[in-house]
Amino acid sequence: MYHLKAMIAAAVIGAASWSAPLHAETPQNMLVVGFSMNNILTLDPAAITGKETVQVLANIYDNLVSLDPANRSEVTPQLAEGWVVSDDKSKITFTLRDGATFASGHPVTSEDVVWSLKRLMSLNLAQASFLKTHGFSADKADASFTAPDAKTVVITLPKKVDPELIIMTLGIVGPGSIYDSKTVLENEKSGDKGAAWLTTHSAGSGPFVLSEWRSNERVVLDRNDNYWGDKPAMRRIIMRHLAESQSQRLMLEKGDIDIAFSMSAADLKSLESNKDVRIETIGGSGFYYLAVSMKDEKFKNPKVREALRYLIDYEGLDKTVLPYFGKLRDRPIASGIFGAAPNAGYKLDVTKAKTLLAEAGYPDGFSTTLRGISDAPFLNLATALQATLAQAGIRAEVITGSGDQIYGAMRERNFELLVGRGGGGQLPHPDSNLRAIAYNPNNSDEAKLTNFQGWRTSFFDEKLNSMIDAAQVEGDKTIQTKLYGDIQKYYADVVPAIQPFSEVVDTVGVRADIKGLALNPSWSTQLRTVTKGR
Repeated sequence: MYHLKAMIAAAVIGAASWSAPLHAETPQNMLVVGFSMNNILTLDPAAITGKETVQVLANIYDNLVSLDPANRSEVTPQLAEGWVVSDDKSKITFTLRDGATFASGHPVTSEDVVWSLKRLMSLNLAQASFLKTHGFSADKADASFTAPDAKTVVITLPKKVDPELIIMTLGIVGPGSIYDSKTVLENEKSGDKGAAWLTTHSAGSGPFVLSEWRSNERVVLDRNDNYWGDKPAMRRIIMRHLAESQSQRLMLEKGDIDIAFSMSAADLKSLESNKDVRIETIGGSGFYYLAVSMKDEKFKNPKVREALRYLIDYEGLDKTVLPYFGKLRDRPIASGIFGAAPNAGYKLDVTKAKTLLAEAGYPDGFSTTLRGISDAPFLNLATALQATLAQAGIRAEVITGSGDQIYGAMRERNFELLVGRGGGGQLPHPDSNLRAIAYNPNNSDEAKLTNFQGWRTSFFDEKLNSMIDAAQVEGDKTIQTKLYGDIQKYYADVVPAIQPFSEVVDTVGVRADIKGLALNPSWSTQLRTVTKGR
């Protein structure tokens, strides 16, 4: 038995061995996960974008607080054992737990927390936008983040904002991730605050440490023996880049992997009757959407954008492409969140779209490009959209590729059409969706507000920004709910650059004997609780 497990471990770790016809269970103390790594570009929490990187880093870094996977409205302690909001709601005081250490063995102190938050703001990378939108900035960081003693962190709000939103934000992997400042600074080069080193290394206090990352191949996490919490059952987690859904399905069926995070609807459906596998689905974060670049002259015209709205087969995509991935939704606030309006009821209407295109000066349509990641379900979504666009004379060349190629072009504001996934929702508050998908406080190229999809699409509406700001700070819940209803109506009327057609749900395939897996709608699924019943 020992020799068999050793052979399996070797097969798991060796890149070339994955095609071998081995049919056996993974080792008892090793968890093997299959998913696509096309969108993993860095492992520095401050610089990340996309769901897949969060799934890795949630197991390496701790935050002050965490977002409960079952009750999304609940914030639970992590590195902070408790917190207090001042009576005037201008300060949040966190008290750190005793005994927490980083993987290096260094104790977690308030200085580390403050350094991590100041680093986030000073480097001004993608994840800084979560706090920047609420008035935090590099030049205000000294006043915003203070450490009166080794166990106390005080966050002073730079402008009026709901403190609960800030607390929730600090539970997100990225803006709330806490670094071992000593270890990072030991690896600093030319004043980069460890940015180059953290691309491929880790400095967290979570249950696992980064052992290896080979881009588009694998990530290996080893158990952190200095972890302050309950010891994880798994000695090692191996995350494999398996871009093909069928490969994930076959390996899950044979027991070569324990969890498959990114399979197609067809492969998930085929596993429903397999007694050795179970399918788990939970509400996710964000939307699937069709985005346009307002830098493109064609798409500046609201009639063209409105025509595109009627060239999406909402019901068809929901029934054929998005089972297990999404649920029909055409509003910018997720269903189930307070203030969410009912669906507008948009439908595929080619005749109406052709009329709008003719009124815009494009009676014969036009040629364009449509970008989408080559993973499920994006490629199928892009192909389906290409077909419905063609019915109105829009000839869209589909461009597929990795996350860097597709979302990289969007972050550079250098695209025409794009089918994507995003739009916030990691926090159970309407503001989380609207800040991500519609808000754009500075439309200049120099602003580089890459974590705002509104900025990426060059969509700017000052009135919409003001409406979002006003609703967020409204203290009367009844009035606040009405304000969010007004925002959704206005968003529809201006015909924005991003049209949602489905809200994300997350579905994974899991070996039946895996226990303790608690999928998190905010993507930060903790694998430290996983055990194997074998």
